[in-house]
Amino acid sequence: MQDLGIAFQTAGGDSGGNLDGPPPTPHDWLMKRNCSLSPRQVGWFYLSILTVSLAIALFFAWQGSWLVLPFASIELAGLGIALLVYARHATDYERPRWVRVELGESLRALVTLRSGGREVQVGCYVDPYRRRKFAQELAAALRHL
Repeated sequence: MQDLGIAFQTAGGDSGGNLDGPPPTPHDWLMKRNCSLSPRQVGWFYLSILTVSLAIALFFAWQGSWLVLPFASIELAGLGIALLVYARHATDYERPRWVRVELGESLRALVTLRSGGREVQVGCYVDPYRRRKFAQELAAALRHL
C-alpha cells in the first residue's frame, strides 16, 4: 500500500480531564460521548427515584395493597441496571494519536484510514480513477485540521 504520510500527535500527558490547562493544539482530538449526566449525578438521580418510589409502594402496602411492593422492586431493579450501564460508559472517550491515509497499488483498492490499530476503508462509491485524487485531498484536509 502507498502511505500518503499523515500522522497527528496529541499533546502528551493530558488525560482529557484537565480543563484549566493550556488550550488543546489544533491536532489534539478528543472524541467523547454526549452524555447529559455524570456518573455521580446518575447515582443521585437513582437514589431520589428509589426513595420516592419505595415511599409510594410502602404507603400502598400499608393500606393493604401489598402487591405494589414486588412490582415497584422489579421496576427499580430494571431502572438500576439501565442506569448502571449508562453510568459505566458515560465518561468513555477516544483520543486518537494519529490518522494515516493509505491507498493500495491496484486500481480497485479502496482508501484506507488507519488509527490506533483500527482501519476503515472508504471510497467504494468513488470512481476508481478518482480515488487517488480523493485520497490526496483527504490527506491534505486532515493536515490542515
